[in-house]
Amino acid sequence: MRTLCSIADVPENGAKGFPAGEGSFSGLIAVRQGDAVFVYENACPHVGTPLDWLPDKFLSADGRYLVCATHGAEFTIDKGQCVSGPCQGDYLTQLKAEVRDGMILVESDD
Repeated sequence: MRTLCSIADVPENGAKGFPAGEGSFSGLIAVRQGDAVFVYENACPHVGTPLDWLPDKFLSADGRYLVCATHGAEFTIDKGQCVSGPCQGDYLTQLKAEVRDGMILVESDD
């Protein structure tokens, strides 16, 4: 596991993007709902484009879904499943994440 950031860096009921690391094509998205944190690759399963339309702007107006800026696909926050749009039924790539001592840790290949 590697440290992504402090849980305080991700707004309550909000999302934050992280740039792609060395050797990686897509960045990451962390979404926080209370004490729960969900982390996904920032790549739509439809065509691989990043979801955010502006930095850290990933959520629908009501905060219920992650939204792809390219085609408007909506994804559930807890599972990353596309519930509307051109990739309906597909999933965002989710990374195992946990909060430990106030820090968000994600699975790492290293």
